Amino acid sequence: MDKRDRAHMFRERLAHALTEKQLNRSDLARLANLDRSTVSQLLSEDAPRLPNGQALAAIASSLGVSSDWLLGLSAHQGAAAEILDRAVQVAETDRNPVDEHLLSWQREAAGSKIRHVPANLPDVLKTEDVLSYEYAATSYRTPGQAITDSRDQQALLTQPETDMEIAVSFQSLEAFARGEGIWQGLSSQDREAQLLAMADQLDQFYPALRLHLFDAHDRYSAPFTVFGQKRAAVYLGQRYLAFSATSHVRLFTKHFDDLVRHAQIRSHEAGQFARDLAAGRFRYNNQNNRVAE
Repeated sequence: MDKRDRAHMFRERLAHALTEKQLNRSDLARLANLDRSTVSQLLSEDAPRLPNGQALAAIASSLGVSSDWLLGLSAHQGAAAEILDRAVQVAETDRNPVDEHLLSWQREAAGSKIRHVPANLPDVLKTEDVLSYEYAATSYRTPGQAITDSRDQQALLTQPETDMEIAVSFQSLEAFARGEGIWQGLSSQDREAQLLAMADQLDQFYPALRLHLFDAHDRYSAPFTVFGQKRAAVYLGQRYLAFSATSHVRLFTKHFDDLVRHAQIRSHEAGQFARDLAAGRFRYNNQNNRVAE
């Protein structure tokens, strides 16, 4: 866009902002501390002109809009602080696998790919026994509520437009199979049943649902979800940090795709990997070396 075209766009957007704020030229001159003749020149239909930097900043501040928007450099009309507030939001939530925020965002992304990195096992694939074990001691959510919410999310997997990818470290699944960490109190029978149920679900929902297992020694990721091209959310514990700016969503998407690209176990192998763990067969030992089979 050349200078003349930008000047025309500036005039059009300035006129639009004045109409929206129900202000006239005199009002703008007073608010921005500009000569009325300067404002008239900026709004001239015959020969519009661009303001200098000081006048531009004063006009944008007076109208509560972005300087970049006035110049046609941005599609966001609001001031920078307002744009940031809208692009990054904190969503409060209880500690439960699926809540109204996640379900709403997932429905909003219907027809688009959902990319998910869970905190441990994928919630949507957990059995009722595992969910009951996880939430038995919490005051935030009863096991029954957690199970209901998880099944609501699982129901979305049956929709024909669903496309979900999950990436988690294979060490997380191995730790679960061994009963390590938070899983120490879960019986070996429940762990085996969980792994077999996960394997069956991965086969059932493939390719609508795909699980990729990366190496935690090679890659790291905090738990987050990307909902199509509209939103990304990081789970912090009792709240989500949600991003809606395109650049932020692309950043999370790029990170997820890197996890998939470096996955040690591909989505078509994940089901068999879970069955092997259920049978006590580990491809990797605790030092991350392949085990001879």
